[in-house]
Amino acid sequence: MRYLLPLLLASPALAEGPAVPNFVAEPGGIAHEFTGEWEFMVGGGVAAFDCSGDDLPDIFLSGGTAPSALYRNLSGAALSFAKAEDSGLEMDMVSGAYPLDIDADGITDLAVLRVGESRLMRGLGDCKFEDASATWGFQPHDLWTTAFAATWEKGADWPTLAFGSYIDRTEDLFPWGSCTENLLYRGRKGQFDAPLPLKPSFCPLSMLFTDWNRSGTPALRVSNDREYYKGGQEQMWHVAPAEPPRLYTPDEGWARLRIWGMGIASNDLNGDGFPEYVLTSMADTKLQTLAEPGPETKPRYADVALAKGATAHRPYIGEELKPSTGWHAQFADVNNDGYADLFLAKGNVSEMPDFAMKDPNNLLLQRPDGTFEEAGDRAGVASTLTGRGAALADLNGDGWLDLVVVNRNGPTEVWRNGGTDTAANWVALVPLMEGQPNRNAANAWVELRAGDRVQRQEVLIGGGHASGMLVPVHFGLGGADAAEARVIWPDGTEGAWVPVEVNETTGLAK
Repeated sequence: MRYLLPLLLASPALAEGPAVPNFVAEPGGIAHEFTGEWEFMVGGGVAAFDCSGDDLPDIFLSGGTAPSALYRNLSGAALSFAKAEDSGLEMDMVSGAYPLDIDADGITDLAVLRVGESRLMRGLGDCKFEDASATWGFQPHDLWTTAFAATWEKGADWPTLAFGSYIDRTEDLFPWGSCTENLLYRGRKGQFDAPLPLKPSFCPLSMLFTDWNRSGTPALRVSNDREYYKGGQEQMWHVAPAEPPRLYTPDEGWARLRIWGMGIASNDLNGDGFPEYVLTSMADTKLQTLAEPGPETKPRYADVALAKGATAHRPYIGEELKPSTGWHAQFADVNNDGYADLFLAKGNVSEMPDFAMKDPNNLLLQRPDGTFEEAGDRAGVASTLTGRGAALADLNGDGWLDLVVVNRNGPTEVWRNGGTDTAANWVALVPLMEGQPNRNAANAWVELRAGDRVQRQEVLIGGGHASGMLVPVHFGLGGADAAEARVIWPDGTEGAWVPVEVNETTGLAK
């Protein structure tokens, strides 16, 4: 991987699609299940990150009542994994995980979500970890933890972490109205302060620090499950340095929305410089875009899922007509045509009779006009197991994004992306702020320009469903054979455009 300094290069226009990628089931030695009943009807996350230093993502899998497991990536052309023994990550009651470099030492750490006390695991190198919760002053609570997000606030030398929790698990006979506290941990000088409660808390299943209005100060979006809260709604919090967190209000443009919120994903789909958001739910998927984008915009969103063909509201194969249940959501260009596609993991909560039991995953391919076309069955990923968390990442370094899906009380599924029949180039970019607290540039914007079109992605720690990744930022290029990139860093500094090699991973250093 090379790190580049600013230069300038023009490039040709992108080709159009969508071409359907060929996913091949290829577990590569991964044999793992996320198991459990009441306390594990939600959760089931996967984390993808390189802990071995070979530039291939290793895979950490939550286990629920089974032990969690780390698999080292040994892939060549074919996918291959070996279970890491004595990694320090073998623990029970794990619902999900998110990788991040908490102490900026260049070795990835892991926030492990548990039913019980969550943990901050410090990376030691060579895929070994130790529990650093006490060392770092992290005060976990005994909660059913289901959501996580992280950012570095302006001027901070240590990250800010948000943990979302679900219901009071002792109220199993009547859980409605028993949502427990969400907690915000601010860090400084190598320690986390006592957590701040984010009240009211409404049973979130996904959280995301995101710079929704490009102000340079990320807000915390929280997607909540209406099944168990009383009087709740979707939320977004102001999180400004040295100020108590506070909710966005209707006076500021925040509109009341109540869904069975399960997953969040973000991408600038329409090229206006502002992110769109997909929110998974039961019987419905929301695709939100700013109603009035601009420098003085308010957080007022229009739902364009129906217009864009991204509702994913019921199974598209088989004979099931009952509504779908969506979990993990992720935007990623799986066919490398230059347009972000959308993957949704699906599965009934347990045996809810009003919802589909055989509920295939969605793979919605984006067309150049911004609409989506279902291709999960043609691509080979329309599994009807009980999906939960997932990760789309290039597992073997060939430039095509592969797929891992964790299923509840079923085997973890792994698919290798065999590409398409249409030639398509790609670029993978690694923003890096060496020697700074926010080493991996969380909440930076990475932009890629080919011809007259710019793609952009925000670097995020959070979202999805109990599943996180710390991997290069991937862009498809279609038939374009030249491109340039830049980073708008978290402090607002705009890097210069630099030429990047096509079909390679390139570092962009500040």
